[in-house]
Amino acid sequence: MNKKEAIELVKTGEGYTLEFKEAFNSSIGKEICAFANASGGKIILGVIDDGSIKGFKLTNSMKSQIQDIARNMDPAFNVTVEQVSDVAVVYAGEGKEKPYFVGGHCYLRQGSNSQQLKRDEIRSFFQKENLIQFDRKANKDFDEADFDNNSYASFTKKTGIDNSLQKEHVLKNLGLITEGRMNNAGVLFFSKNIGRYFLNSVVGCVLYAGRTKTKILDKQEQENDFISNLSDAVRFLLRNLRTEYIIEKIEREEKPEIPEEILRELIVNAMVHRDYFSNGRVLIEIFADRVEISNPGGLLFDKKEFGKISLARNPLLADMVLRLGLVEKVGSGINRIKESLKDRVEFETFPDWFRVVVKREAAGKLGEKLGEKLGEKLGENQQKIVNLMMSDKFISIPQLADAIKISTTAVENNIAKLKQKGIIHRVGPDKGGKWEIVRR
Repeated sequence: MNKKEAIELVKTGEGYTLEFKEAFNSSIGKEICAFANASGGKIILGVIDDGSIKGFKLTNSMKSQIQDIARNMDPAFNVTVEQVSDVAVVYAGEGKEKPYFVGGHCYLRQGSNSQQLKRDEIRSFFQKENLIQFDRKANKDFDEADFDNNSYASFTKKTGIDNSLQKEHVLKNLGLITEGRMNNAGVLFFSKNIGRYFLNSVVGCVLYAGRTKTKILDKQEQENDFISNLSDAVRFLLRNLRTEYIIEKIEREEKPEIPEEILRELIVNAMVHRDYFSNGRVLIEIFADRVEISNPGGLLFDKKEFGKISLARNPLLADMVLRLGLVEKVGSGINRIKESLKDRVEFETFPDWFRVVVKREAAGKLGEKLGEKLGEKLGENQQKIVNLMMSDKFISIPQLADAIKISTTAVENNIAKLKQKGIIHRVGPDKGGKWEIVRR
């Protein structure tokens, strides 16, 4: 590695295959062990966490100490250490005799952190994955003409990667090149049409009329790149879930019945931790009383450890979403979701599937609460109208009349009163518009 390559590597930022250290200390053994148990990586000495180069002078004594730490791992491991301009680089390749231990402890790289695991946990992980990771596998069918430069430019901008760096170097430093070819993680993020390579990468979104799958009201299949699929799936949920509009100041606040950041994290988890070797796909289903998000692939550890530890089935994908800031840190999402949704969320585990069920509050109860907050009791028909609008923001006046069993004129009169009270608001034209429920 020369000086230019080292600088480009630093500019890429810490991640799944790269660790910065300001100086040499004994904790370097933990990082070497974690890289050996994962996909390999590099440790750069003389760089602060924010990417600033402080500088480091490697001595022969330090070089020997680092190599001795690796050799004394169980089983023994070898690393290469060299001075590159103002920094020192430790090359720790992927181990061939996993799992590795240092000082009696086992570590595994998760995102930009090295996580300590119990012996049984990591043995189980490697046994289940058969030492093969989908996202690191070279995609021999990928056509370079299918590389989406717009998606790549958007990614580098959002992650703060210097756009002057050569694309080939950035992709390599991100770990998206395997055996000289784009690997599956790279294809999922930067292919113009991932469905051409992975039919099971589609994210299915379905809205049902009631509590069963009898009648479908809306259905979409997201089949673009990873980030587009994620964004489109979140939009599908927000469009079909109830939204409360709170006006307390000059600007109104939109409050979805399930917070957008929670929806995003649930979908990210399903897409990142799913088993891409399976023919199944991520499925998002909206029922009248619940939302279900399912993905193929069971837990990689004992169910009793759920929420306590995190093992990524697709660590490169996990690193990419961490860099984009789509999740705060590996392993923190489950507890944050539990804290936000309380007893409304359930996690169901199966040998080959994982499902999250989020209970929806009945529209009638929301309507009753709305009336209480306004300090007045809504009329029976007005209450029914509000409830129906909460369930379907696109519902028409004839549909309201048919559901309540009153005339369209009566519906229009009640709607006029609800507008006067500031409870509802119409956005857009009579055809193609929608209803908003407003609380002051």
